[in-house]
Amino acid sequence: MKVDTYLFGSVEVSPEKIITFPNGLVGFEQSKRFMLAHEEGTAQPTSYTLQSLDVPTLAFQIVDPVTLGYNYELALSDAETALLQSPAPEEVAVMQVLFKKEEDGKASITPNLRAPLVINTKARIGLQKVMETMQPNLTLSNLASAV
Repeated sequence: MKVDTYLFGSVEVSPEKIITFPNGLVGFEQSKRFMLAHEEGTAQPTSYTLQSLDVPTLAFQIVDPVTLGYNYELALSDAETALLQSPAPEEVAVMQVLFKKEEDGKASITPNLRAPLVINTKARIGLQKVMETMQPNLTLSNLASAV
């Protein structure tokens, strides 16, 4: 299927490569079908572009939280597990959406820690897990002395 995008122009997308978010993403509920793109020639990309196939001008940069030093331990509700079609743990990818933040005239890129994407990589279906509160899982290393 041929799709027009703002970032990549007109691209051919194989139907089995489409990732569906039945509920859309927060603030963009109308966009449900996406494709992943990354820099050509990169065997292990650190970030991806999640390009909407429904809204050509909508795209997000996403990253594996591990590359930023974060580790999620998520508990999915029965409804979320059903929406993801009950994947095995090895079939699940957790990704963070990056956004541009400007303060005092300075721009920075920040991950959205409270709303990671959870994707069943086998069924190619996903959801955005919005968390009211977070309990970070922190690991400290290289301490000078035992606590």
